[in-house]
Amino acid sequence: PSQTKSYPKLKNHPNAWIDVSIRKQRVYIKDGSRVLYTMYCSTGLNNSTPTGTFSIENEKGTTFYNANLNEGANYWTSFKNHGEYLFHTVPIKQDGTYDKAEAKKLGKVASHGCIRLTIPDAKWIYKNIPVGTKVVVE
Repeated sequence: PSQTKSYPKLKNHPNAWIDVSIRKQRVYIKDGSRVLYTMYCSTGLNNSTPTGTFSIENEKGTTFYNANLNEGANYWTSFKNHGEYLFHTVPIKQDGTYDKAEAKKLGKVASHGCIRLTIPDAKWIYKNIPVGTKVVVE
């Protein structure tokens, strides 16, 4: 996880939302303006991560692999275009192992447009963030 404190209990924060800072390469779980949890992330190279207000979509999964990009990821959750822009783990290789060189880029711009997270952070979003949760990328 990105922090030593535990993840927020969302039942105590029914208005929680996700704030993504491209400038700071951080994902904030917020309730109003209060930061509940901060995650390290990597957004897209060449401004390829879309900015604006979105919401968590129905599409999610435990793993995918894109042969054209020669990488995949685990614990993915869609926030734009129903499977095109995702929160997910750092990349995996074709054999399913994590790409350590790519993982070391967390906190720096590195992806093809998705929002990369640590394995525990991506898994937490996948398991806990409800469909319809507001996502702001700026």
